Amino acid sequence: MADTQQVDAKDERRVARLAKQISAFSREHGGAEGQVAYIGERGARIVLVGEDGGWGDLVAPSVEIANRAVEKAGITVHDEFDGEFAAKVTTGPYEWSRMAGIQVGGPKNPPSDT
Repeated sequence: MADTQQVDAKDERRVARLAKQISAFSREHGGAEGQVAYIGERGARIVLVGEDGGWGDLVAPSVEIANRAVEKAGITVHDEFDGEFAAKVTTGPYEWSRMAGIQVGGPKNPPSDT
């Protein structure tokens, strides 16, 4: 029983930390919306889009923890990162150069250490 309580307390701390980060992002960007996506063994990705078009993401250890965090933060959550939601994202020169990479003269991705 003590092991279950310890795990639950750890999960609660993770939820609280993520919710605090989501809330801070929301305040900084005039509000926020999000989407939770399963990313395999790694857990879940929480994509955040601010009212000003700024965006970011967080990784949670599970979809359950991610869902609890966005609920606790009180943001609107989308089932999918569809066209209407994606259109709210504002990208600048940095993002375009990173996405383009060497194809159109953007900066190269750093070499992998593996």
